[in-house]
Amino acid sequence: MRLLLVEDDERVAAALVAVLGRHGFQVRHARSGHEALDALVPDGNEPYRVVLLDLGLPDRDGFEVCSRIRAGSGVPVIMVTARADIRSRIHGLNLGADDYVTKPYDMGELLARIHAVARRGAQPSSVAVPAPDTVPQQRGPLESRGIRIDRERRRVSVDGRDVPLTRKEFDLLALLAQSPGVVYRREQIFSEVWRSGWEGNGRTLEVHIGSLRNKLALPGLVEAVRGVGYRLIPDGPTSTAADQAPSAPAEH
Repeated sequence: MRLLLVEDDERVAAALVAVLGRHGFQVRHARSGHEALDALVPDGNEPYRVVLLDLGLPDRDGFEVCSRIRAGSGVPVIMVTARADIRSRIHGLNLGADDYVTKPYDMGELLARIHAVARRGAQPSSVAVPAPDTVPQQRGPLESRGIRIDRERRRVSVDGRDVPLTRKEFDLLALLAQSPGVVYRREQIFSEVWRSGWEGNGRTLEVHIGSLRNKLALPGLVEAVRGVGYRLIPDGPTSTAADQAPSAPAEH
């Protein structure tokens, strides 16, 4: 699997290249944003499956590089940075990053995240949905509270206004919209959208929920049910979260 590492710190890059190489990755090391963008120009070789992008680059901000990558490519991008504040996380995900890992990180976790985004990147048109025996599946566009979700074209609009979403934001919204009012447990959300366990990843889910609320300009659209998960508030009067919780998909 080809991987593009964008990192200006030679010591950090050398360690990553060595570890990734031992795990079967073919790594190209780009030391600047300009070099990274040049590396992504199609040249007839196998395309990169994942980009590991450091934000502190010498020639341009990593956020700008991510935006430029996303404008011309669907390659999954994992931001790897020391910037741990929530605003940086949200900004990076809004620009199209597929994941955001803060330094210092566990190498085993980073490898798992690389494989996870690579799997999702290989199936860009797929939308994870609950199993048939848990929540009824719907076909065609989903519509609720003025939101239209076109799953085939992967487009979302609110009252006729197109709203650009990242892959995971779209999959998360499509999952919750399958059955408005039903509480989806955190474990199921991570299983369906991230294809991984949720332990230790609670902040990732919170960031994506916050980003969805902001982009859709509907702060009350997604409700957090403390200790359980999240649900999409349906049209009209709703019952309490406690009343809805028993109808949540069962844990496995």
